[in-house]
Amino acid sequence: MQQTSDSHLGAFLRARRAQLDPLECGLPETDSARKVTGLRREEVARLAAISVDYYTRLEQGRVRASAPVLTTLARALRLDDDQQKYLYELAGRTDARPRRRRPVQRVRPAMRRLLDQLNQTPALVLGKRLDILTWNPAATALYTDFSSLPPARRNYLHLLFTNPEVRNLHQDWEHDARDAVAALRMEAAADPDDPDLARLVGELTIRDTDFRTWWAEHRVNSAGYNTKRYRHPLVGDLTLDCDTWSSPDGSGQRLMVLTAETDSPSHDALRILTSWTAEEPGTDRTEDLAR
Repeated sequence: MQQTSDSHLGAFLRARRAQLDPLECGLPETDSARKVTGLRREEVARLAAISVDYYTRLEQGRVRASAPVLTTLARALRLDDDQQKYLYELAGRTDARPRRRRPVQRVRPAMRRLLDQLNQTPALVLGKRLDILTWNPAATALYTDFSSLPPARRNYLHLLFTNPEVRNLHQDWEHDARDAVAALRMEAAADPDDPDLARLVGELTIRDTDFRTWWAEHRVNSAGYNTKRYRHPLVGDLTLDCDTWSSPDGSGQRLMVLTAETDSPSHDALRILTSWTAEEPGTDRTEDLAR
């Protein structure tokens, strides 16, 4: 009976990955022709942050999936509610199926008020997994137009590795990117079964060899301050102090603020940059992230 259930599970996994478009799943384009329709086994494994060998044995019915693995597979294969229910039933783990969605990330009112009062200082509110929940006009002027990005792509780490504009902005990109990976690795310890974390790690693992290497190092970093050097296309070089304050309510939200030493060239350049970004306080710049 178990063998029959496992074979049905493998058939479902194979059928589902064949239905997915690699580009829609965030996979890079390749010049070589694909020998299979949809996703390859190794691509599903990476998106789900599990080993290729484990996923292969799962498709072949030679191993029973744990509840956390089923959760990450459901996310990697983009299953709707009915498909998720079917997956758990085939795996014989209906009792372990998530009962509810994770709470929506909403910016705390106090964080929003602080942001509105920072007129000449780039500032971001970061949520779980370094998601960018909201920002002020100065942050847009420094980094990029966050409002033009899909909500699911408003993630600090994702932008560092996949957005050429943001990547080229950082003079010390490798240092800053490794610090961000270490910060995410530390956060992962608090919620290792987060399917959205697995999705983010899986996608970046496929797309970037540096991320894959640094994530495997298990380096962690919880420092709330450092110095960042930027090369902005409009105002030139900037050296900014980056300070991060955590919300005291346990929500995991952090206010990230970038400042320059008074009367320094960076201070003058930042003042020029932010003078072009006037906006009325209270303007809505966010969309809730149901993650």
